[in-house]
Amino acid sequence: MKRFSLFIFLLLSSCQVFGAATQWVDFTLDNGHVFLPVTIDGIESRVMLDSGAQINSINRAFVRKHDLTFDKGRPVNVKGVYGVEKRKAYNNVDVEIFGTTFKLDSLVETNLGHHSNGMLLGAGFFNSFVVQLDYPHRKIRLVTRDSVNMKEVANVPATTQQGTGMPIAQVEINGVPLWLRIDTGNAGTILINRRAASKADLLEKVEGTSTSFGANSSGVNEFATSDMVKFGPFEISNVKVSFPAEGQTTNLESQYKRTGSRIGGKRVVGLIGYDLLKDFVVTLDYRYGRLHINVPQ
Repeated sequence: MKRFSLFIFLLLSSCQVFGAATQWVDFTLDNGHVFLPVTIDGIESRVMLDSGAQINSINRAFVRKHDLTFDKGRPVNVKGVYGVEKRKAYNNVDVEIFGTTFKLDSLVETNLGHHSNGMLLGAGFFNSFVVQLDYPHRKIRLVTRDSVNMKEVANVPATTQQGTGMPIAQVEINGVPLWLRIDTGNAGTILINRRAASKADLLEKVEGTSTSFGANSSGVNEFATSDMVKFGPFEISNVKVSFPAEGQTTNLESQYKRTGSRIGGKRVVGLIGYDLLKDFVVTLDYRYGRLHINVPQ
């Protein structure tokens, strides 16, 4: 990941030249996913930004469409919400994003849908900046940590999960406090496990079922409308919440891990998704697990 660190250094240097933050850049919002333009091995494509992924990945369909070959890296176990699968990884992949060209190692081959979705950037990207996502206006910028004191301005109870280092936040559903992963890759509703749904009195209010697709496979979820969700200083009524159907197994504590890693710390019971984030400007310090939300001015 040394080459990726060089890319981060160049972007941070750019921030310091032009001020404490990059310019706002437009992103594409596609079914709740955040995409930016990217060039991979000289081919124009787009990259999805996923704060819920511990790895960077390249789309298997993109590789096959363009008949690409790369240096092989160490295989990685990809743990999706509905299963675990070993995937191949690549090194020395030429990437250009934000006007900066670099080589990316440990790029895991995975399923990202249509071949026009070239790759995904996860923890390695988010860990290096304070990232601001203006969902209503579909804009993103990167902020240097020395220019904003996230410890002071954070207005959502949040931390990093022991073992994974992933950012998690406390959200109250019908008065029940729950720790959920902050996941820009979850394009749907809040997703919690069935036990948490029972505590929040949602099992008796099921309105229907839906099929959800994870990194490796799919599963069946039920959904219900909560009376109230408290997210930082905001209280939001009538928020849809999904949870696995009875008998459906899931891995909600962490979507990606390397073999042998262990999960510890606070009990994470689900994911924050696009439906909760879509009305806010979200400022996330991934590395230290600090989160600020506000409505756009």
